[in-house]
Amino acid sequence: MKGIYLVTDQKACIENSFETIVSDAVKAGVCCVQLREKQAGTRLFLKKALDLMSILKPAKIPLIINDRIDIALAVNAQGVHLGQSDMPYTHARRLMGPSAIIGLSVETWKDVEKAQDLDVDYLGVSPVFSTPTKTDTKTPWGIKGLEKISKYSCHPLVAIGGINESNAQKIIKAGAHAIAVVSAICSSKNAFDATRQLVNLFEKSQQFEKNQQGEKS
Repeated sequence: MKGIYLVTDQKACIENSFETIVSDAVKAGVCCVQLREKQAGTRLFLKKALDLMSILKPAKIPLIINDRIDIALAVNAQGVHLGQSDMPYTHARRLMGPSAIIGLSVETWKDVEKAQDLDVDYLGVSPVFSTPTKTDTKTPWGIKGLEKISKYSCHPLVAIGGINESNAQKIIKAGAHAIAVVSAICSSKNAFDATRQLVNLFEKSQQFEKNQQGEKS
């Protein structure tokens, strides 16, 4: 898991349609799309998942379903993302199978320590900064918190929460393998351009860090 990870939010799609935003983001180079619909009923959630699969499957971009393992199984999504109050990881892995992508949010240091013994595919460090799109989370980790997790954890890290073009480089330098964004893409007037800017920034930052490590060695 490396790159720009789009997390959808229907309410944040104020400039363009949900489908247009995802299509443009895929064309611009997102590495993954998570369908997060906290308020949607099962039928609407299922419809949106099917709509996304029709966009993502031809592009070979994985679809991650937030929370709802039943929806993920119903549409044959590539994975699920679990919060601390969702189904335990071991049960989710049993249902989803060994090849599924399973991410787990960590909101406290205790969460990070417990996750160390799990073979999750990535940890969602949530939130790095405060954000209106995630109101049910604990105290933001900040850059120092992300750095601490990066030094300790054996898992790839996906940073989420208040991330945009102005602070993305700091997040990458702190140890994030991927950056999850919501409003930075969903609320933009041009989702393709907004995504492309983030993708370019990520790639440049990754190359810079690689060069720095090469000079030190």
